[in-house]
Amino acid sequence: MADVQQVVDRILAGDVRAAARLMRDLDDGVPGAREVLKGLYPNSGRAHLIGVTGSPGVGKSTLTDRLIQRLRADGRTVGVVAVDPTSPFSGGAILGDRIRMQRHATDPGVFIRSLATRGHFGGLTASTRAVLTVLDAMGKDVLLAETVGVGQDEVEIAATADTTIVVTVPGLGDDIQALKAGLLEVADLLVVNKADREGADRTRQDLLMMLDMRRGRDPESWQPRVYLTQAKDDVGVAELLEGVREHREFLHRDQGRALAAARRGHVRQEFLELLKEGVFRRLVRRLDQDGRLEAAVEAILARRTDPYSACEEMIRTCLDRSE
Repeated sequence: MADVQQVVDRILAGDVRAAARLMRDLDDGVPGAREVLKGLYPNSGRAHLIGVTGSPGVGKSTLTDRLIQRLRADGRTVGVVAVDPTSPFSGGAILGDRIRMQRHATDPGVFIRSLATRGHFGGLTASTRAVLTVLDAMGKDVLLAETVGVGQDEVEIAATADTTIVVTVPGLGDDIQALKAGLLEVADLLVVNKADREGADRTRQDLLMMLDMRRGRDPESWQPRVYLTQAKDDVGVAELLEGVREHREFLHRDQGRALAAARRGHVRQEFLELLKEGVFRRLVRRLDQDGRLEAAVEAILARRTDPYSACEEMIRTCLDRSE
C-alpha cells in the first residue's frame, strides 16, 4: 500500500477512490490495510449508525433506499454498508434487489458498499465494522448497515448500531418469528412494512402488546415504537425517520449518558471479537506448524479421544500458563 499517513489524509479529506480501495483491501485482508484503519480510528465515532435488520423478503433494501432519499433531502450525508449473501461460485456478493440503491451512486453525498457474508451468519461480516469506521472517518453524518436477513441468528447488529430497526411484514408469521428469535429484544424501532397487506394492523397490535409485556419499570428507559410503512410507495418512512431522530435525541440526553453506555458495550464486543480472531489465527498457525493439529484430528478419528477432550487439552497446554 501507499504511505499509510498519505492514505489516511486522503480519506479524511473525503477521497472516495482512496476509501473504496481501502474497503476492498480490508475485505480481502490485504496486508497494511489495518494500519490505515488504525490511523483513521481516532477520527471516527461521530456518525449516527442505524442498523436495518429482519427476515429475508420484508423489504429492507427498499426501506433503506427510502431512508437514503429522505436523509439526503434533509442535507445529511450518508454511508451505506449492505451485507449480501455470498455466491457459492465466485465467493462475491449476490446483489439482488440492492441494485435499486444504485440510483444514489452518482450522488457525492452517498457512499454505498456491498459486502459478502463469506459464510458469516451473525448478520455482519468480519470486515463490516472496519468499513463502517472508514465511512465514519470520511465524515458521513449517518451510516446505514443493512444486514443479510437470516432470521434467528441476526441479532448481532444490535452490538454495533446506535439505533436498530427491525423490519417485519404481515402474513408471513414474521412477528412470531421475531419474538422467538429475540429480535424484539434488540429493536429500538419496529417496522411493519408492506402495510397495505391484510393483517398489518393486527401485526402492529401484536407487537405493541408484546412490547407492553416486556416494558421495563424504569420510566427513563427507551420504549420501542412500532411503525407501519409501505416503503415502495414512500408511505410511513417520514414517520419512521422521525422515530430515529427521537431515539438519537434520547441517546444524547444527560450529556450523552445512554449513548456512552451503549458504545462502551459496542467497543467491548468489537475488541473481544478482534481478540478472538487474532488468538484463533495465531493458535491454529502454531498447531499446524508443529503438527499437533493433524495429530489431534487423527486421534479423534481413531476414537482415542473425543473432540471435546482434545480441545480442552489443547487450550490447557497452549494458553493456560497457570497449569
